[in-house]
Amino acid sequence: MIDLRGQIAVVTGGSRGIGRAIAQALADEGVSVAICGRDRVSLNSALRDLNAAGAAVGETCDVGSPEQAGEFFAFVDRELGGVDILVNNAGVGNFGAVDELTPEAWDEVIATNLSGPFYFSRLAAPRMRKRGGGFILNIGSLAGKYPFAGGAAYNASKFGLAGFTEAMMLDLRYDNIRVSTIMPGSVQTGFRPGAINADWKLDPEAIASMAVHLIRTPDRNLASRVEMRPSRPSRR
Repeated sequence: MIDLRGQIAVVTGGSRGIGRAIAQALADEGVSVAICGRDRVSLNSALRDLNAAGAAVGETCDVGSPEQAGEFFAFVDRELGGVDILVNNAGVGNFGAVDELTPEAWDEVIATNLSGPFYFSRLAAPRMRKRGGGFILNIGSLAGKYPFAGGAAYNASKFGLAGFTEAMMLDLRYDNIRVSTIMPGSVQTGFRPGAINADWKLDPEAIASMAVHLIRTPDRNLASRVEMRPSRPSRR
C-alpha cells in the first residue's frame, strides 16, 4: 500500500458530511489537506478539527464557478505548493418532477455536481502531471445508475459524472494519474430534504475509509468504480 504521508489533497465540500469525513481520514494519514465549502462557519469548524491532526487550510468556494475554482487552486498553490490528490465531493440536490423544477434549480445542480468536478479536475491534472502523477476521486451516487421519480436534475448530474469520470480515467491513465469514483447509496448526512437518518444507512466514515483504501492501493492497480450500499436497508 502507498504511504500517503507528505502528500497534498484538495477535498471539495470538505466542511461537512462525506467530504469532511474524507478530509479527516486523509489528515489522519499524514496528508496536508485543503478544503472548500460555501459556508464559512462550517468551514472554520472543520478546519479546527483537521488542524488537530495535521496541516489543513481552507477557503470558501462555489465549485460551480470556474473563476472561483481558479482562485481556490491559486490559494492551494500558495499555501501548500501543489496537489497530489483531488476528491470531487461537493454536491447539491434539488428534487421535483421535471415540470416543477425551475431552470435555476436545474442549473445549480448541474453546475455543482457535474461542472464543478470538471473545473477542478482540469486545474488539478496539469499540477499532478508536474509532480509525477496523482489520484482524482469523484464522489458519485447510485443515483448515477438508478433513476428515481423527482430526481431529474440529480440523476442527470450523477449519470453525467459517471461518464465524465470514466472518460477522464482514459485521458489521464498514461500520465500516472488514476481516476476513480465511489457511488454510495443512502448515507447518514441529511443531504436530501426530508430524509431521515437511520441506523441502516451508510456512515460518512465508511465512504472515507473506502476513499483512503482506493488512494493507497499500489499505483499499478485501479478500482475504477466502487458501488457502496447499506447491507441491510429498511424494508419497504
